[in-house]
Amino acid sequence: MVFILAIGCKEEVLPKPKAQLRLEYGAPKQGKLQTEHFMFDYNIKAKIKSKTKTSLVLGYPEMKGEIYINYKKVEDNVEKLLADAQRLSYEHSVKADGILEQPFVNEKNGVYGMFYEVTGNAASQAQFYVTDSTDNFVTGSLYFYTRPNYDSIYPAAAYLQNDIRGIMETLKWKE
Repeated sequence: MVFILAIGCKEEVLPKPKAQLRLEYGAPKQGKLQTEHFMFDYNIKAKIKSKTKTSLVLGYPEMKGEIYINYKKVEDNVEKLLADAQRLSYEHSVKADGILEQPFVNEKNGVYGMFYEVTGNAASQAQFYVTDSTDNFVTGSLYFYTRPNYDSIYPAAAYLQNDIRGIMETLKWKE
């Protein structure tokens, strides 16, 4: 027994180095998506989970996230639609550490809007709206189907926020 103990403890014990999780999602490949009212380029990693005349859900199963997109017809109510979109974005301020507003203007395609980047443990990490101010209004939001822990979901949130910006930049209204 003493012999086994004497030869069994020869290996030097070293602490394991600290490691951090590294999540990489690769460059997006673009596809085109059309609805009744608008069209845009999107990341083909996204799966179209549902699509109706007025709503669309792009699912990212690898990241456990979804981008919800909703369309509304402007009927002399653009001020109300803008107020509702802004109010929905700021409802997350209770849990958010900050909300960064980024205006968006694409005069060539007649698309104007706002992108809201939400930091902290809020339910949604990004919100946006785009409109032509006369006929069309689109809102969108990013949600993860996991408990919001900003440090853990940050890589996926940053990746999907770039996808949302791509949607906004390539969106065109149908005539």
